Amino acid sequence: MKDLSPDDRPREKLLRHGPAALGDNELVALVIGSGCHGSDALTVANALLAASGGLHGLARATSDDFSRIAGVGRAKGAQIVAALELGRRTLRRAPSTRPQLRCPRDAAEYLLPAFGSRRTEQVGVVLLDSKHRVLRTTIVASGTLNAAHVEPRDVFREAAVGGAAAIVLFHNHPSGDPSPSPDDKELTRRLAAAGVLMGIDLVDHIVLGEGCYCSFKETGQL
Repeated sequence: MKDLSPDDRPREKLLRHGPAALGDNELVALVIGSGCHGSDALTVANALLAASGGLHGLARATSDDFSRIAGVGRAKGAQIVAALELGRRTLRRAPSTRPQLRCPRDAAEYLLPAFGSRRTEQVGVVLLDSKHRVLRTTIVASGTLNAAHVEPRDVFREAAVGGAAAIVLFHNHPSGDPSPSPDDKELTRRLAAAGVLMGIDLVDHIVLGEGCYCSFKETGQL
């Protein structure tokens, strides 16, 4: 980047014009900090974005994926993963606000930024108080690219320990398609029945896709 004029170098450009003035590759170049022999940080950033399928693809990649790019390595790969996680966390509401999930869309908007782009399937539960305000959110099972196994006891153990009056079950589909599978429907049926016995209401089961969702409550399946 020494060949660039000072105004065109990512760091100087950010300081002079703000982060919104930078392209995706320039922001990634600032995160990785430096390049390698024969390639500056901007060149490495371009290669990384191309290999990931663009900026959106970075959210689905791992540090091991990044480390395969020449000039990145494990340390810089970890830096990118950390930056992406910070971005996800800024999209969540501050814990002090105790968000209230009044409807399926509220639940989806609360969950999608943090869990919608995961590369492997994860099953989690949002614990709610009697007014459907969030107590906490936790992952109860992690799986492969297309499956994660969970039992009702895993879910309701978390709910009972957390003092929840109600819960929202959620899981992501790494394929990006949130259409429920037969197994998803069977799990929902079993959890709803267990919730009646436990006295803890299963408010909804949200399946998260790539920027979209499917709600069992919204579709009349719960």
